[in-house]
Amino acid sequence: RFSLEEVSSQNQVKTSVQRRIRQSIQDEYPGLETVMDDLLPKKSPLIVVKCPNHLTLVVVNNVPLFFCIRDGPYMPTLRLLHQYPNIMKRFQVDRGAIKFVFSGANIMCPGLTSPGGVLDEEVGAERPVAIYAEGKQHALAIGFTKMSAKDIKSINKGIGVDNMHYLNDGLWKVLIPSCIESIKGFVETLLNRFLKERKANVYKMCIACLFDVVCRWNG
Repeated sequence: RFSLEEVSSQNQVKTSVQRRIRQSIQDEYPGLETVMDDLLPKKSPLIVVKCPNHLTLVVVNNVPLFFCIRDGPYMPTLRLLHQYPNIMKRFQVDRGAIKFVFSGANIMCPGLTSPGGVLDEEVGAERPVAIYAEGKQHALAIGFTKMSAKDIKSINKGIGVDNMHYLNDGLWKVLIPSCIESIKGFVETLLNRFLKERKANVYKMCIACLFDVVCRWNG
């Protein structure tokens, strides 16, 4: 749903704004308290990237770490969640729902209540939640509940969780422009070095492959 072309602006925020963002994230995810200084170093610029549909990204050192919609809570990117898997409440969908989650579909109540599905009944409505899948180790999506876990179980129809971010979507693949420029600079430096050694043809192909691998790895 998200692509690099959709970025409308990116700005380094003031220290006071950075403090508010840090505190909001820490309040939402207390499990990150011990690593907050590593994730959002006070001396590193914190970039807020504005996108269409009221999407905002929080970026540090060219890496998107959190996002939010309008004035909603900050949610971690899946890459960050995979590093710190215990910071969020989790739901589990059954095997049959996996392909729909990967297509970006919202998560229906029956996919969470059928055999293979698991609900954390402490989760209320309008809360961020990690979406796991039956038989899978890592989270495959970040969701935002439309109703409480108890209501999902009792009502058992309709959309239970909005699918906000899933594996291999635009946010998973995103490279921030400054990061792209850094990679290009690295590639050009290597290419110039090899040009001097008159090995341009062979090494130009190697560098092009390297650049392609880096981009594919990020995606």
